[in-house]
Amino acid sequence: MAVNTASVEFALNPNANPMPEADRLKAFENLGFGTLFSDHMAVIRWNADRGWHDGEITARAPFAIDPAASVLHYAQEIFEGMKAYRTADGRAVLFRPEENARRFNESARRMAMPEIAEETFLEAIEKLVQIDAKWIPEGEGSLYLRPFMFASEAFLGVRPAKDYIFCVIASPVGPYFKGGAKPITIWSTEKFTRAAPGGTGAAKCGGNYAASLIAQAEAQAQGCDQVVFLDAAEHKWVEELGGMNVFFVMDDGSLVTPPLGGTILPGITRKSLITLARDKGMTVHERPYSFEDWKADAASGKLKEAFACGTAAVVAGIGTVKFPGGAFTINGGETGPVTQTLREALVSIQRGQSNDAHAWVKPISGV
Repeated sequence: MAVNTASVEFALNPNANPMPEADRLKAFENLGFGTLFSDHMAVIRWNADRGWHDGEITARAPFAIDPAASVLHYAQEIFEGMKAYRTADGRAVLFRPEENARRFNESARRMAMPEIAEETFLEAIEKLVQIDAKWIPEGEGSLYLRPFMFASEAFLGVRPAKDYIFCVIASPVGPYFKGGAKPITIWSTEKFTRAAPGGTGAAKCGGNYAASLIAQAEAQAQGCDQVVFLDAAEHKWVEELGGMNVFFVMDDGSLVTPPLGGTILPGITRKSLITLARDKGMTVHERPYSFEDWKADAASGKLKEAFACGTAAVVAGIGTVKFPGGAFTINGGETGPVTQTLREALVSIQRGQSNDAHAWVKPISGV
């Protein structure tokens, strides 16, 4: 479906019953991830006749949808993940939000859903952060933003829907992994694959994550934090984790990361780290890397470090890899210096603590 470039007006309907300030501050003392939500949400509706319309910033509340809403039967749904940060000088900023807008529309095209003008996507984000700016935590916390869209037309029939709802909600968060910055343990599944050529692996759609949950449960049963998937065709090549991309640091100082090709989500954190690594003079290879090579290189010392990356976790070192029949460690199970250097470089830009040479940080006006 083509993008509707017409501007959308946003009505402002403030929440009449926001969370009491004392309750909010108390909740901030022990932030988890994705369990606490701000007072408002942004909503825009679309139908085949009117395009995007009826934008509003309103109180966060449940949607009333018909039992025949096509999202419930045919899973037309996409989403994004991004964060608002509070900088040391008090500004509220976003990190590369235009990349989220672009990827959102790429997902929409793959799922036969309407595209939304990037300007409208970004305006919805900005207006929500403006009204809920007090929900941005200080220190290491951030305000996780979840733009999403789903098919709301009531019908039973296999075709793209004619009605959709776009929404943005916000959640103040702490670290994604409870252990903080310590290296994670991952499980290599032999039973399940995440995506196949021609499938939806490059789209950020709920179905991809639903299909990964059984593998994630398998990983947790093995005492692991995350699952890593191999390719569907040969079950040989490392692709990505359940919700993150992966990098390998070799003994010559170079980085290796699996190439994009339709089965891997094009992560914005992944893209940023490639740029930062090259800025530091590192060689980055986007090429296939087999699980057997991963094991052998970890044993020989050719592989020095491995790390996962994504918006939620930022950068997390991989200390141990388990698989049916065995396990191996990387860098003695500790976070390596390259992983730490790249993480610090990225976080310092996101939080306005260092020179933003690529103009990735976008201040939110009036906050």
